[in-house]
Amino acid sequence: MGSGQKTCTNKVAIIGAGMVGATFAYSLMIRGLASEIVLIDINAKRAEGEAMDINHAMPFASPAKIYAGTYKDCRDAALMVITAGAAQKSGESRLALAEKNVAIFKEIIPKIIQYNSQGIVIIVTNPVDILTYVTLKLSGLSSQRVMGSGAILDTARFRFEIGRKFEVSPRNVHAYIIGEHGDSELPVWSSATIAGVRIKDYCPLCGMEYHRSEMEEIFERVRTAAYDIIDRKGATYYAIALGLVQLAGGILRDENAVFTVSSLIQDFYGVNGVCLSVPSIVNRNGIRQVLKIPLDDSEMEKLKSSASVLKEILASLDI
Repeated sequence: MGSGQKTCTNKVAIIGAGMVGATFAYSLMIRGLASEIVLIDINAKRAEGEAMDINHAMPFASPAKIYAGTYKDCRDAALMVITAGAAQKSGESRLALAEKNVAIFKEIIPKIIQYNSQGIVIIVTNPVDILTYVTLKLSGLSSQRVMGSGAILDTARFRFEIGRKFEVSPRNVHAYIIGEHGDSELPVWSSATIAGVRIKDYCPLCGMEYHRSEMEEIFERVRTAAYDIIDRKGATYYAIALGLVQLAGGILRDENAVFTVSSLIQDFYGVNGVCLSVPSIVNRNGIRQVLKIPLDDSEMEKLKSSASVLKEILASLDI
């Protein structure tokens, strides 16, 4: 079959068998969401080893066909998840990292599209917002079917930290990090709630005082979390892998679930023509709708500033 074939129900191709890609494949197998998972990596032996190891867990989990493959195996995949690329080195600028990974994506994206132009592409490689935009340009796919993991992990960290502060399950915290997945990201405090109650109003309910400085400390822990983890263990992969499983499930099961994925933004409080994260409804067709959530004046300005940071990087790249 050519690139115009229909995608199968729940085949997932993972390009990049490093820690993030392999942990995602492992988590995906445990959840039983995909009947077929293919690992594709420039280091074929690494991909084979990861596939073998995950397969040996099959008697303890859900049956699935898991194997190492090539770009030809993207054929029929409903999802193609890209985790491949260079990792940011200590002291390396985002622009330098972007230049390296744009060059890698110029090799990867045409190979994927050669065999599958019907599936949904999810970018995980950093800088994710830049590479989501690059993928959109290189692939020719609609903006509905290209998304980055964006701020799904930042949002999870935000919910966790708020839950820890107020001693409540993070599942009952509804709050978002939006903008760049990086230093210019911003918390949407104006609509953050616990059980439907705004944070500022929740404090008196649990006998606490609301201190803006404490809220800023929560966000700072979120913003620097990756640096802190990398300093201690070299990389982050567990939380993003589970976030990707949740996102994959939302797509494969046609859930119309809301995720802070990175996608091409148009007419969003004056932000246009850049990929960044805002809450979006996701289903089997990709991004169904970008939600124009309420923002206060300060949040709008910070979002515009985050978009400007990304546009400056894009303007300096050869794309």
